[in-house]
Amino acid sequence: MAHEPIAFASVAALEATPATNAVLASDWHTIDQATIDTFAEATSDRQWIHTDPARAARDSPYGTTIAHGLLSLALLPMMIAEALRIESASMTINYGFDRVRFVSPVPVGARLRATFALASVERSASGARIAWTVTLEIAGSEKPALVARWISQVIERP
Repeated sequence: MAHEPIAFASVAALEATPATNAVLASDWHTIDQATIDTFAEATSDRQWIHTDPARAARDSPYGTTIAHGLLSLALLPMMIAEALRIESASMTINYGFDRVRFVSPVPVGARLRATFALASVERSASGARIAWTVTLEIAGSEKPALVARWISQVIERP
């Protein structure tokens, strides 16, 4: 991890801190062929555009293999943990996505990082449902790999 995540004492502190108006960012991560191949095996999505570098170089409009869109999405839990932590949370549960768009392909060797902007907080008896506007950036590209509205349920310790 290149930097420590920004720590918030509680969901209330997250809501009240002016820094939440800024964009929180993960570290940069290089997407290599081994990561793509491991994801292909785990999901049984072995389409050649992901797993066959020679054919992708020859037949793909991208000239190389590309990461699965869902691999990019699956990196977000790791990346948000690099960007921030809520110290009062006993657990965080993935509630889902209101919207996900895969804007640009992620070629093998690309460097990615996620940015998270607080969109909303809905309080509950046990914590809060937090929505984030997420952008998965590709280093050197004007267009992101994906944009999403991601919702998580934070359970706070009593």
